[in-house]
Order: sequence, then structure tokens, then C-alpha cells
Amino acid sequence: MSTFDEKELKVVATEPDFFGSQNPIYDFPVSRRENFVAAIKDKKPYWEITDIDQNTFTPSVIPDNVARGFVFEGGDPLPREKFGGKDMFGIEWVYIDVAGGSMVKPGNPLLEYADEWREKVVWPDINSWDWEGSAKRNKEYLSNGKANIMTLLNGCWFERLISFFDFENAAVAVIDEDQIDDVKELVHKLTDLYIDIVDKSLEYFDLDGFEIHDDWGSQKSPFFSDAAAREIFLPEMKRYNEHLHSKGLISMLHSCGHIEDRCDVFVEAGFDAWLPMPMNDTVSLYEKYGDKITIGMVYDKPIDPATASEEEIRAAAKDFADRFAKPGRPSSYSAFYNTPGLLNPAFREELYRESRKNYGR
Repeated sequence: MSTFDEKELKVVATEPDFFGSQNPIYDFPVSRRENFVAAIKDKKPYWEITDIDQNTFTPSVIPDNVARGFVFEGGDPLPREKFGGKDMFGIEWVYIDVAGGSMVKPGNPLLEYADEWREKVVWPDINSWDWEGSAKRNKEYLSNGKANIMTLLNGCWFERLISFFDFENAAVAVIDEDQIDDVKELVHKLTDLYIDIVDKSLEYFDLDGFEIHDDWGSQKSPFFSDAAAREIFLPEMKRYNEHLHSKGLISMLHSCGHIEDRCDVFVEAGFDAWLPMPMNDTVSLYEKYGDKITIGMVYDKPIDPATASEEEIRAAAKDFADRFAKPGRPSSYSAFYNTPGLLNPAFREELYRESRKNYGR
């Protein structure tokens, strides 16, 4: 039985979230960091986690984060005019301010065919990066009570191939029998590199896990077949995840697109959590895989706090908790894709109350 006490709902502080709103901090029985790790690693949270309960950490010490225009770290913000430029492989990116992100400079892909990679790919010297300076800059940032999850952009896998080949040639390379062996060797070496980056990061940062960013689909369907996913990427995903788990780390996946049909690959690969985009049927994913992987839920009964009564808002939060906050099958409430519900104080409070009761800790 839950030890929940209504006194826990006392707001002891607030903090800005990535929407610019003030997020209430309750008088939690354990830290948000401890609860997040308990949910993802042990499937035993105290209350429903959300994607704003983790530090998104993409330090500028890794060149990809600057090239992609996606730097989240401590210290003074990096000026936007610094975004873009070369990633860790020397690939040139162009930052598009209105889009809030970068794309590879078009017209001159590094590779046309996979057998060129041994000659043309210049591997980064990660030991030359200023890890000590980054550790000093981020000590306070990584000490705010949230789970510290480092996001690795450009993936070990398909997204990295896109940056090398451009999209069309990358899509061909993973299905062309004449190129597959070379692609597999390249992906293997890329995984070696990311394992080295994981180990180097752990020397300097206090981390709970890593979230790898590797988009696999469009709004309608995956970019490649299940067979290609299993032959080329699954063995390397397993190897990467086994390494993280051997270090006691959480392994999370960010993969955009309508790719619910690939969730079985992610489960078999050993990922601990995946936060799908709204075009995926997260309810079905939770029902099928919720005991194996933590799914970021997109609520299937959306409400509009501007027109709904407080009673209706609280009922929606209770409905969510009763369906998706179950012992042994925790989910994550996807704040990014359920913005109105989470930002409403009544919804936030009721979700906490009911999930605390349901999880029974």
C-alpha cells in the first residue's frame, strides 16, 4: 500500500521548464533523480515520471552538439551564431535559426558508396576535446536534483549514415546487397566510437544514463525494413546497450517518426525507454511492451484546460494514472507532446496524487 500523504503536495519551490512555465516542486518523498532512475531502471517509481524530470545534457565539448545547434549545459549560453560548423567527423552543418536546428550542407556528401568509408572517414580524437573545462562548467548544472541523461546526437546508426551519404544514398546503402557488408563494418566501428564517448563522459560527468538520438521514420512509415533493422543495426544496438547496462546506466532512445512497428527491435536491443512521437499509438505500445520498456505516453483523451472544468481536468489525470501508472509497468508522461495537460496545476497535482497511490511505494 502506498505511503502517500497529502502533505507531499505542498509546493516547496518552482522552476522554469522548457516551455517557459514555472513547474511546481512538491515535497517529494525522494528526489526526482532517485524516482526517475527507479522508474526506468527498476520499474519501481514513487510517482509518474515525465520528460521534464531529467536534465537534457548535450555539452558543447562534443562538436556534434554545436554543429546541430542543440547545446544544453551549464555556464553562459552559447551564442546562436556559433551554431553550425563541423561535427566530430568534419561534416559541415548549416544552422537554420527559424527551424531551431541544423542540416548538413547540401551538395557534397562525404560518401557515395559504403566501400569508400575506410578511405574517406576521418575518425575524431575524442581525447583532444576539453573534457576538464566542460566538467567545471557543468558541475552545478548536473547537481539540481534531476536525473542526468546525456543525449548523443547523430546516433551511432542510421542518422550518422545520413550525414555521411545524404538521405537517399543512405537509404539505398542499407538495402543494397553489394553495400551491406561495408555498411555493417562502418556501423560496428561507429558503435565502438560511441562506447568510447560514453566511457570518456563518465570520467568527467555524474551521469545516470544516455539517450541516443537516431530517427528511423517519416510521419507515415519507417525508412527501412524490419529485416534491414535487424541485420544492420540490432546487433550494434545490443552491444551498445549491454555496455551501458554493465556500467549500471540507463539507456534511452529518441527516435522520431511513425515507427511503432520497430518497437520490438528496440525492446530486443535492450533499450530501457523510448518516447515516441504523437503519430504512434502509444496506448497499444504500452499494452504490448509496457513490462519490457518504458514508453513515453501521448494521452489518447486530450483535454483543453482553457475550456474544461477543474473536475474534468482532475478526472483526466486520474484516468491517465489508472491506465498507465501500474506497478511493474511504469510509463512516462510525455510533457513535450501533452503540453496543455501537464502545465495545468490541477492536472499536475492529480497525476502526482493518483500515480503515487497506484505505484504503491
